[in-house]
Amino acid sequence: MKPDHVLKTVFLTEKATKQSSELGQYTFEVARSATKHHIAAAVEEAFKVTVRRVNTMNYPGKNKKSRKGQPSTTSEFKKAIVTLKAGDKIELV
Repeated sequence: MKPDHVLKTVFLTEKATKQSSELGQYTFEVARSATKHHIAAAVEEAFKVTVRRVNTMNYPGKNKKSRKGQPSTTSEFKKAIVTLKAGDKIELV
């Protein structure tokens, strides 16, 4: 799989920023069909770094109701936390 098909966006939350600066961990939203091996290969190819570990989490869509009372759900997504080799860094901004 190509890196642009696997990696969708980077999470730039307060927690993700702290993890990247202190622990060398970066958080990405990835394709739901991507495996840990696909994610590691995509990050290594896209950013020219060495990946040590990949943790993934699947988030199901939550039920919600609109103002008109129509039921709907939020989007499902998959999140990956990628740990890099000590000394490696990804410049996001």
